[in-house]
Amino acid sequence: MTLIKSISGIRGTIGGRTGDTLNPLDIVKFTTAYATFIRRHTAEGSGKIVVGRDARMSGQMVDSIVCGTLVGMGFDVLNIGLATTPTTELAVTMSGADGGIIITASHNPRQWNALKLLNANGEFLTKDDGNEVLDIAEREDFEYAEVDKLGKIVNDSSFDDRHIESVLNLSLVDVEAVRKAGFKVCVDSINSVGGVILPKLLDRLGVEYKFLNAEPTGDFAHNPEPLEKNLTGIMDEMKSGAYDLGIVVDPDVDRLAFICEDGRMFGEEYTLVSVADYVLSHTPGNTVSNLSSTRALRDVTQRYGGTYTAAAVGEVNVTTKMKEVGAVIGGEGNGGVIYPESHYGRDALVGIALFLSSLAHKGCKVSELRATFPEYFIAKNRIDLTPSTDVDAILVKMKEMYSNEQVNDIDGVKIDFPDKWVHLRKSNTEPIIRVYSEASTIEAADALGKQIMQVVYDMQ
Repeated sequence: MTLIKSISGIRGTIGGRTGDTLNPLDIVKFTTAYATFIRRHTAEGSGKIVVGRDARMSGQMVDSIVCGTLVGMGFDVLNIGLATTPTTELAVTMSGADGGIIITASHNPRQWNALKLLNANGEFLTKDDGNEVLDIAEREDFEYAEVDKLGKIVNDSSFDDRHIESVLNLSLVDVEAVRKAGFKVCVDSINSVGGVILPKLLDRLGVEYKFLNAEPTGDFAHNPEPLEKNLTGIMDEMKSGAYDLGIVVDPDVDRLAFICEDGRMFGEEYTLVSVADYVLSHTPGNTVSNLSSTRALRDVTQRYGGTYTAAAVGEVNVTTKMKEVGAVIGGEGNGGVIYPESHYGRDALVGIALFLSSLAHKGCKVSELRATFPEYFIAKNRIDLTPSTDVDAILVKMKEMYSNEQVNDIDGVKIDFPDKWVHLRKSNTEPIIRVYSEASTIEAADALGKQIMQVVYDMQ
């Protein structure tokens, strides 16, 4: 059983003892802490908080507790029901709310759920704000509303359509070109909210489709993280030759993966690369991704005369850096596309619409589009630590050892060699160092990771 408290919210497994899992008492505690934080910082606000959830089996239970707690704190609740993470983010700004809570554990398995916390801009809390919420929860510095000042709950299911409309109105989404292309796609929506909203989007785009795992039951048909090892069903379906493109989303629809017409993975790292290539071809500018994302985005950005910048891992770190450098597109290598013209949040609907527009303009197969990008491979390894290991000291030594190379230490240590890189980062949830490495072949990437891991072992 697990309960993880972080600056972006809390997540955990359902059931078990108080303080060890995501259970009703802890849901009340952290919802109250968040509401207290919002009250402190938005004295002149609307007094309204948006709540949306994915289709997890525990979602209705968590939703009821969250909404009841917010009402008890004196907030009105705009409950948008089953909704994607980006839909909930947009609902905050569209409704003028003071913040929002997304009930989703993203790509985690069915026994997990989480509360993700948003500010009035529909964006995840900053590190300082998140720490303040955790501090309020720790001290239980709570004060609930008197009976005459209780909030109320308003249910509004209109935000799926409003989200879709905003996507179709983006300047680079060419609805007419996509319609004329007559695409046929297969979609795995992993028994969650993608099965609710994506058919509506594809209908508006004139795309013919077949859905796998469409029913939003929350009883996931397979591990919900959109990685190749979990996607054999749709990959086999694609091998029939009946489709132009395979589309895969995670349970809250902020991550996006594509599958080529022949059943091969497009590569989750290349979701952002391909969308960025299309955006940059029309609006040259700067880009951002996190330190553990593929170098291909840098190469594509430079091809169009822009500047690539790396951010620390975490969506809020990426969006903060995007604002600093005025990026026109950014995101994360896990299939997260952030397009500021829409909003500062990962959004699979935006990614799908832009990708289909690009494909329609290029008039090529998905596999042919993939072949136009630089070829890199990422290997993912880990170093298990002992309780006595001084991780910070190890990272400092690594930085010193490779000082002749390009080193970035904003989040662990990333060493950039001319033709490859390796990133060592301490896990926030496990006693390990994550070791990601990239090179022109998977063998070279794995060898680099293993080489660096041996250097670390020799230090201990």
